[in-house]
Amino acid sequence: MADFNEVISFVKEKHKTNSFVPLHVPVFNGNEKKYLDECIDTTFVSSVGKFVDDFEMMMGEITKTKKTVAVVNGTAGIQIALRLASVKDNDEVLTQALTFVATVNAIAYCNAHPVFLDVDLDTMGLSPKAVEKFLLEFGDLREDGCYNKKSGRKISACVPMHTFGFSVHLDDLIRVCKRWKIPVVEDAAESLGSEYKGKPTGSFGDLGVFSFNGNKIVTSGGGGAIVTNNLALGEKGKYLTTTAKIPHPYEYIHDELGYNYRMPNLNAALACAQLEQLNGFLENKRDLAQEYKSFFSNKGICFRTETPETKANYWLMCVELENKQERDLFLKTTNNENVMTRPIWQLMFRLPMYQDCQKDEQVNALFLEERIVNIPSSVR
Repeated sequence: MADFNEVISFVKEKHKTNSFVPLHVPVFNGNEKKYLDECIDTTFVSSVGKFVDDFEMMMGEITKTKKTVAVVNGTAGIQIALRLASVKDNDEVLTQALTFVATVNAIAYCNAHPVFLDVDLDTMGLSPKAVEKFLLEFGDLREDGCYNKKSGRKISACVPMHTFGFSVHLDDLIRVCKRWKIPVVEDAAESLGSEYKGKPTGSFGDLGVFSFNGNKIVTSGGGGAIVTNNLALGEKGKYLTTTAKIPHPYEYIHDELGYNYRMPNLNAALACAQLEQLNGFLENKRDLAQEYKSFFSNKGICFRTETPETKANYWLMCVELENKQERDLFLKTTNNENVMTRPIWQLMFRLPMYQDCQKDEQVNALFLEERIVNIPSSVR
C-alpha cells in the first residue's frame, strides 16, 4: 500500500503551506478590482453593460464558436440549451450517471427523463460505445427522430459531461448521435480550456455549456455561458434568458415562457478579468499535473492524465486508488492532515429522485465511483 504521508508532504510542499490545503480556490491577480470598480462607477451592475458584451465576445474567441449567451450559472445554461435542442415535457435525454447533480437536475427542470449510460474508463465521460449499444437495443429511428422502444418516449438530446476537464471521445459520440438524429449538448462546465483534436470542448455539439462558479478554473463568482455555431439557436437562447422580451422602446411584450437567467454585469466584469489570465492558469495547472504525474509514478497510485489527441485543463486533478477500502483510507488520512480531498460523485441513480430512471449496467461507472479521488488542484 502507498505511503499516504508522503503524498500529504508532497501536496503541502507544492502548495507552499504547512496548514490547510484546499481543493481548488480562485486566484485574483489581474484586473478584477479595476473592472469591478469601473462597473460600479458606471452604475451598470445588472444584466446590461459593457462587460457582458465583452465576456460573450471573449468566450466566442476562446471556444471558437459563433455565438455566446451569458447566463447566471451553468445549470441554467444546460436547461436552456436543452430547450433550444427541442427537449420537451416527457422526452428523454441520454447522459451519464457519473456526473455532478446539476447535469441531471437541468434535464429534470425541462420535465424530461434522464437515461443513464456508462462512461469510458479512460475519459470518465459518456461512452460512445455504451450509447451505441443502448440505441441498437432500444432505439427506434423514425422520420421525426429517435424513440425509446421500452418507454415509447422520444430521445431528444444527449448530454456528455467532460469530467474534471477530460474530453469524452467526441468524434465517435457525435457520429453515433447523428446517425440516430439525436442533438448533442456538451456539458463543458468543467472543461474551459480543454481541447479535443485541437479544437475547444464545447464547440463540437449543437450547443455547449460552461460554468464560472467560484471553484472553476475561471470564475465570475456565479455565472455560465451557452456557446454554439448555430446563430439562430444562439439568438433564441439570448431571447429566452432575457424573459422572452420582444424589443420595444418602452412596452413590455413577452410572447412565450422565458427565464430571468441573465449574467449581471458585475459578474461579467470579474469573468473578463479572469479570462484574460486563462492561458497562464492553464500553463500553471499543467505544470502541477506533470509534477503530480512524476511523483505518483512510483508510489503505487495512478494519477489520471489526458487521453491521446486531447489537451486537458486539469481543472480538478484526481488519482485512482486500488479499491474502495484504500480510497476510504486515503480520504480519511488526507483530510485528517488538512489536505482536502474528495471522492468522485455518487452515481446519479443512487439519488432518490433518479433511482427509477432507466440505466445500463454501469460497469465502468461503478468501478470509478469506488476508486477516484480529487486532490488539491489550485493555481499556485
